[in-house]
Order: sequence, then structure tokens, then C-alpha cells
Amino acid sequence: MTTIINVDDATDPRLADYTQLTDVGLRKVREPAEGLFLAESEKVIRRALEDGYTPRSMLMAERWVEGLADVLADHECPVYVADDATLRGVTGYRVHRGALASLNRRSLPSVDEVLTGATRVVVLEDLVDHTNVGAVFRSAAALGFDAVLVSPECADPLYRRSVKVSMGAVFAVPWTRVDNWPAGLDDLRERGFRCLAMSPDPAGVPLRDVDRTPPFAILLGTEGEGLTAGALGRCAANVRIPMAAGIDSLNVAAASAIVFYALGSSSSNSSDTLAP
Repeated sequence: MTTIINVDDATDPRLADYTQLTDVGLRKVREPAEGLFLAESEKVIRRALEDGYTPRSMLMAERWVEGLADVLADHECPVYVADDATLRGVTGYRVHRGALASLNRRSLPSVDEVLTGATRVVVLEDLVDHTNVGAVFRSAAALGFDAVLVSPECADPLYRRSVKVSMGAVFAVPWTRVDNWPAGLDDLRERGFRCLAMSPDPAGVPLRDVDRTPPFAILLGTEGEGLTAGALGRCAANVRIPMAAGIDSLNVAAASAIVFYALGSSSSNSSDTLAP
């Protein structure tokens, strides 16, 4: 059973996991080092717990205690209850959805474990925006991709903003980091995956003409600069989304949704999935 603890002091040391959540630089360093991550909102907290993550503690407004009563009954951790002003003082922003949970990270699986049984894979190279990372994971889960690999410099999929935007999809799609980059992409090719680079290059293959037969991996590069030469050189083809005159590219999250719809297992795989 959990222990309900009322707090009214934003400097209470027991709330250390939740302090300065708006300081991205600090949190990016601190959370992995301390082996924790934050989940926000009832739905996301439930999804994290259902996936087997262990809570360290929870922090919420009183109105959320009853709604999460079934969850709280199943886990032994302190539940700190505070008013909105105290929550804002601790976190640095208004917690609109009223509930936060600090959870223990798990050791990342090996690339081999993540790829076992996978036929459609997403590879993220150096995305820096946590919102984009979360959105890509949500689209991958919704549209039938089996796994996600991220480069060493890619933003943390378990950062609070990524988790929130993904609506917990980061818990549903197996993922890990590829330490040996970009040489680690050679492992994909050796496993029979066709690596397809998403690029606005006008010489690239139009998305409608891409062979949709798995296994394949879709590579998405960093915002602005796109994929590096090392990653591009390991791809079987550059793939582009045809666009109207005057527009050369889409936001990486928007582009990923289009590509995953066209190539994911949720697609009909018919020739008219994307009409010319």
C-alpha cells in the first residue's frame, strides 16, 4: 500500500525528483544519472505502471488521489499530495493534469533483443527536440512499426516531454540506443534490413514508389540538417515525400507520420496507398 503524505513546502527535500522540471539541461543530465524518469498525467502514469516500471514516488493534487486509487493500492511508494501553488513551486510550471510519478529506469535492452521479430524499424539520428521524439514514437506505435533505434546523441525518449507527447507510446514500442554510430547501422543491413533514408533530396525515390516489402528501416535525421553522410552512405535509397511548389520539407514528426502510414503494417499495402 502507498503512503499518502500532505506537503505544503516546495523546498521539501522529499520532492527532489520533481524539482526544476523546466530546466531541460539539468534534467537531461540528472535523470539518466540518477536512474529515474518522470511520467505526467493519469493515463501516462497508468501506461508506465502497466508496462512494469517501478514507481519511486508520486506527486499530485488532491483531486487525483481518488482517480488513481486503484493504481496507488498496488504499489508501495510515497504519494505526496499538494495544492496547485506548491506543485508550481516545485516543478516550475503549472501541472495542468495534476499528477506526476517518478519511476525507476530499466537497463536498455540490446539491439539484438529489440530487433528480434521486428520487420519494420525506425531509426532516429540526433533528433534534439523531445516533442518530436515523442511524436515519432506515437506514430510508430499507432501505424505498425515494431522497434525504434536511436543514435547516441538523440534526445531521451524517457524525458518527461517525450513521454507526455507520445501518450506513453515510448512504453509500447521496444527501443534502445545504438552506441557504435553510424557503424552500428551495418548490423541492420547484415540482418537483411533495407535502410531507407528520409530526405528532401529531389533526386530521391518518391514515397509512393518505394518497395514496401519488409524488412526495412526508416532513417530520420536531426531537425534542420537531416541525416549525416555516414548514415546516408549506409542506406539503400533516399526517399522523399513529393510536395507542392515552394515547400521543400516537413517537420520531422509530420514527415514520420506520413511515411509510417504509407509503409507501416496498418497500411493496406495496396498500390494506391498514396495516390499519384
